[in-house]
Amino acid sequence: MTRPFADLHVAVLMGGLSAEREVSLSSGEQCADALEGQVARVSRVDAGRDLAAVLTELKPDVALNCLHGAWGEDGCVQGILETLQIPYSHSGVLASALTMDKDKSKSVLRAAGVEVPGGGLYDRHEVARRHVIEPPYVIKPNAEGSSVGVFLVPEGANRPQTEVGAPDWAYGEQVMVEPYIRGKELAVAVIGEMTGPRALTVTDITPVKGFYDYEAKYAPGGSVHKLPADLPPAVFEAALRESERAHVALGCRGVSRADFRYDDLNDVLVLLEVNTQPGMTPTSLVPEQAAFVGMGYKDLVRWMVEDASCPR
Repeated sequence: MTRPFADLHVAVLMGGLSAEREVSLSSGEQCADALEGQVARVSRVDAGRDLAAVLTELKPDVALNCLHGAWGEDGCVQGILETLQIPYSHSGVLASALTMDKDKSKSVLRAAGVEVPGGGLYDRHEVARRHVIEPPYVIKPNAEGSSVGVFLVPEGANRPQTEVGAPDWAYGEQVMVEPYIRGKELAVAVIGEMTGPRALTVTDITPVKGFYDYEAKYAPGGSVHKLPADLPPAVFEAALRESERAHVALGCRGVSRADFRYDDLNDVLVLLEVNTQPGMTPTSLVPEQAAFVGMGYKDLVRWMVEDASCPR
């Protein structure tokens, strides 16, 4: 960092154009509030198509990217920030684009020796017409996050999920279909320090109602988080190490979060995906894990800005 932290002008990017806009606004406001009084100036930026012009006028020293989903998390906004030569938080252009594409990121993770689900990409209309794999299975958009557009087709289902074939489907013509993995829903936050990535802990997530969907993630009381997760020591350690391996393999920097399923009957740990810009809302997993290891919310946000300001 070339300037004292207290002298920085930080632009907090939030909102954006994706289906995760409301979550991003919550993350951004929380982070902006945490920075108030720590830095010289905080600019709250609701990122739209005019983002380049807005940032050119603001001239921030660093951007804290709190955007989620398409455009803000897939390398597009990162490219704008690179062009404007504004240091920014979280992963760069390539890692952001790669990680947002579930199919391509699974290929990279598999090559790195990380256990990932089977399945693949299918035309959404075909998925709406017939079972492309044997139930139970999960349907998800290939390039969305926060469980937006995700469906669980249960064992014994007579019909596929017809919603994915609807005219108003807004999440791409191909969808990812993966076998449903029973068991525990786990998450691990990773902080990409200069000495190497450091996994914080493992959280066991239990949705209050059924599937861990958008509401379970973000509605107050939608899920119960237990940390550290009650797991066999070898599985706990494997989740930490696999999260760090995934962070490195995908080229992530700053903060990331790895999501797992652990089938405790068959003792199988599978990494579902990596999120390069995890939520920072009051119900989010990363600040909760950071607090567990002794890093308060303000400290975490400060670290994210300091990390963004470091020369690459």
